[in-house]
Amino acid sequence: MEAAITDAETVLGLETSCDETAAAVVRRHADGTVEVLSSIVASQIAQHAPYGGVVPEIAARAHVESIDGVAAEALRAAGVDYGDLTGVAATAGPGLVGGVMVGLSFGKAVALARGLPLVAVNHLEGHAVSARLGAHVAYPFLLLLVSGGHCQLLAVEGVGACRRLGSTMDDAAGEAFDKIAKALGLPYPGGPALERLAEGGDPERYPLPRALLGREGCDFSFSGLKTAAARLAEGARSDQDRADLAAAVQAAITRQLAERSERAMALFSREHEGRDLRFVVAGGVAANRTVRGRLEAAAQAHGFAFSAPPLAYCTDNAAMIALAGAERLSLGLSDPLDAPARPRWPLDEAAALANPTHVPGRKGAKA
Repeated sequence: MEAAITDAETVLGLETSCDETAAAVVRRHADGTVEVLSSIVASQIAQHAPYGGVVPEIAARAHVESIDGVAAEALRAAGVDYGDLTGVAATAGPGLVGGVMVGLSFGKAVALARGLPLVAVNHLEGHAVSARLGAHVAYPFLLLLVSGGHCQLLAVEGVGACRRLGSTMDDAAGEAFDKIAKALGLPYPGGPALERLAEGGDPERYPLPRALLGREGCDFSFSGLKTAAARLAEGARSDQDRADLAAAVQAAITRQLAERSERAMALFSREHEGRDLRFVVAGGVAANRTVRGRLEAAAQAHGFAFSAPPLAYCTDNAAMIALAGAERLSLGLSDPLDAPARPRWPLDEAAALANPTHVPGRKGAKA
């Protein structure tokens, strides 16, 4: 389905893929400049904290209760009404499908009632464009997408044109942070708590395994590190023990992210010789200062400019979904109202099917 091309796209974005109900209004001008008119996030931390992690059924119900009010607040804060919109964009996957269905259904209802084009956005594509919310980031660029559910390296050639260079073979980096934090007795969400604890720790005290040594390519693996750290956590008696282990975990994850990213930089620079090179880090783990600092240094050492989203747009948010939708609308692209909610939806589906890091199940290939 094609949408009418306009001088500016003013898009309502909706994000409900995990444990945050978010809505935003973003305006993308014809020259590519972007204005975030509003970005509202309703967190579910209090609902999930007693369980130490996200409970899908609780998340879905919370989205149902919040989506209408969050969307209304996003429009109010932006100073616009539904009549001022040129489109609506909603996360259609990947994610917890009960939550995805809530935001996507709301987006479809708005599109139908107001006669607006709908864009069913891949959540990962939202992260891929999130750095463009704070600065001009031209295509192509090399992307490290690193969050609680995803860890992959992608060559981003243009709107919707992503090629996988590497992916996690088991756990995502953010998942490793969160589960090790739980083993250390830290509160949910674990990643930020572990980062705070690591500030007073010695990263050299605890030796931790290094995954995939001797293996070529840009893939990641964090399950062995997670298991080893969880066992060490059982013997961490004092506050200093726990701080030292947290620092060691953070250093080990950061090292692996940097090493694999440097391999991808070498590949990307050969493919784009003679062009300006840019390395983008996006996703919740991009908010970790140690990780961000090490990756920025690696980028500079390999001749890449470094970009990362503003901290407010590292974690899940609807502004990135609205921008992904606006970029597609600017090319005349939209989706039908029967667009499905997808629990799995790789950015590079061809690579996920031809060279899967996980065996595809009935829900499809993993990212």
